[in-house]
Amino acid sequence: MKKLFWLLAIFIAALNLRPIISSVAPLLGTMQSGLGMNALTASLLTTLPVLCMGIFAPSATALRDRWGLERTIFIALALITGATAFRGVVSSVGVLVATAIIGGIGISLAGPLLSGFIKKYFPTKPGIVSVYSVSLTVGASAASALAIPIYNGQDQNLSFTLAVWAVLGILALLIWLPLIGKKDQAVSAVRSRLPMTNKRAILLTLFFGLMASMFYSLTAWISPIAQSIGYSKASAAMLLTVFTIIQIPVSMTLPSLVAKYGKRGFFLVACSVSELIGIILVLLHMPMLPAAIFLGIGAGGLFPLALMLPIVETNTPQEAGAWSAMSQCGGYLIGAMGPLLIGGLYDYNGNFTLALVSMLIIIMAMIVVQLLLSKSPDSGRVAEGQGLNA
Repeated sequence: MKKLFWLLAIFIAALNLRPIISSVAPLLGTMQSGLGMNALTASLLTTLPVLCMGIFAPSATALRDRWGLERTIFIALALITGATAFRGVVSSVGVLVATAIIGGIGISLAGPLLSGFIKKYFPTKPGIVSVYSVSLTVGASAASALAIPIYNGQDQNLSFTLAVWAVLGILALLIWLPLIGKKDQAVSAVRSRLPMTNKRAILLTLFFGLMASMFYSLTAWISPIAQSIGYSKASAAMLLTVFTIIQIPVSMTLPSLVAKYGKRGFFLVACSVSELIGIILVLLHMPMLPAAIFLGIGAGGLFPLALMLPIVETNTPQEAGAWSAMSQCGGYLIGAMGPLLIGGLYDYNGNFTLALVSMLIIIMAMIVVQLLLSKSPDSGRVAEGQGLNA
């Protein structure tokens, strides 16, 4: 029963890490017209949380050392819930930007520490990261899929549409309450250090950054790109939903396959090639449904592998948290530039051609990093007994 409760805690916590971002994406056009924002300003609503997720990720390990793993995750969930709820109180560009920052800080703490939580409670089962990644995808897809229906069903009430996701946060806080009753003495006795000089950790950080750049660029702009080609607002939102939903079965199965069979390099490159095909289809003005499927397969595989790699490369929950914090710090800082770059190129060029070409370049750079990762010798930090057969 305890293991089931821990799995539920992972699932409900991760479920809250994306709605504050993905609920905005289908409504970017509405916000631009209703609040007078240009594309670059609208990009900040997805860029700022990701930027904060990078800047504040190293704080996660320091706060965990002080307060304990479970308490710090609880505080992070409280920040996300409060930021989401406040969007229902006041509707303005300033409030949207401020809550994007606060929510991003909460995500920056919870993200790497959930990897440490998995390492702590499931030390020989790195494939459990699939629960984490699937929940992230479910939260993202639900928020993006229901944004327009909720908006229309509530008489186009933007504040309610963005704030309703705080309900998930309240549920998560209730579930995590039993876990914060005692301080984690093992954690508080160890001071965490980021693996700044470890070559594999640096490569993981570069990979995470390029992966996140593509992931958040697509999450933020796949609907506007579809609308620019001639798709209706509803059809464009449907394509975003397809992009996110297709990630669920991929995120659910791929970590287990990698944990069982290895061949991480092969799976990483295959997922990147899938994204490459999707972008080429869009550039060639082919139907966007197949493109969204290819992009979803790629993103659905790359993200859980990026979460899994720090877990299988380390020996302890503290190390797993530190590696995750570093990869997410540098990775999200790089990734935050993706949506901003796409919005800036669109404002400059008046269409998405240059933006799509930039995505091709990002994917090809990511493949190079993945090949380097697959050829790099083991760092010697892979836990014995954990292996890739758990």
